[in-house]
Amino acid sequence: MPRCSGASPRTTASNRTAPAPGSPGSSPSNRSARCACRSGCWPRSSRPGSAGWPLTGHGISPPGSWIAQLLDFDRRDDDTFVTLQPAAGPGPRLFGGLIAAQALGAAGATVGPGKLPQSLHLYFVRGGRYGEDVEFTVERTRDGRSFDTRRVTAVQRGAVILEMIASFHVAEPGADQQPAPVPSLPLDHARAKAPGIEYADRFEIRTRPGDESVFAVPPFWIRTRAEIEDDPLTQACTLTFLSDFGPVPVARPAGAPLTPGAAYAASLDHSVWFHRPFIPHAWHRYDVEQRNHSDSRGLVLGSLFDLDGALVATTTQEALWRL
Repeated sequence: MPRCSGASPRTTASNRTAPAPGSPGSSPSNRSARCACRSGCWPRSSRPGSAGWPLTGHGISPPGSWIAQLLDFDRRDDDTFVTLQPAAGPGPRLFGGLIAAQALGAAGATVGPGKLPQSLHLYFVRGGRYGEDVEFTVERTRDGRSFDTRRVTAVQRGAVILEMIASFHVAEPGADQQPAPVPSLPLDHARAKAPGIEYADRFEIRTRPGDESVFAVPPFWIRTRAEIEDDPLTQACTLTFLSDFGPVPVARPAGAPLTPGAAYAASLDHSVWFHRPFIPHAWHRYDVEQRNHSDSRGLVLGSLFDLDGALVATTTQEALWRL
């Protein structure tokens, strides 16, 4: 979620122009490397929710979708990635899901073919600014036969704004099971969210009838308005981006209003576990429930299901609420 403070854009050393919110990023020139593309991808499974992650050498070049352009870094060396943030966004601070998706993209660019995102755990250390460069430094903590572990530090203006640990795993045969999902909001009962909601140009969201808030409050159904490249890392980054919709409103204390400006709220940390293939343009239901609120911090647990009821991802987040 965006933080509650102003931002002052600056001119970057490379004199690049930041893309306007919701529009495609500027076409890169003289980039040293495109880091969202790598071999060893997991394409869509033949059956939604099935256990396999068959591997091919499939990537994206040049970037086309909005998320691919957000992942189109300047690669300064093997483990250092820089990207200019969009000129503006729905709030004064960088959207947490955006910077988290970019951190996962940088980490994924350093792992070998066949290693798929398994989970990520991060802290939002400071609020980031739109219209300025962010540098992602990746530490190769472990390169194993089955698992790779990466630590990512995101820095802006010389200050750390995010720290992430991400794990990547080679697909293995095994059981494919989960508890039966509890029905919360049938898709045919959901209603389109108001067009003024944040990132409405990129995502279509359907919520409970009568929901008039300006925020995406789970449970809701969500999908991208345009198709995303059939690349596993790009798809996982898209999931990470949208997973930050909803946790903060659910984490609020009882009786707290959802009126903009009525309280200070900010994401503190965020985790995602990737269970099954994610197709961004297909409908998914995002359920989020509060598990605790104390010391001005609310903890929530999220579950992302596809139309067949398969659990695609699990999320957790703790958010600060000051009334």
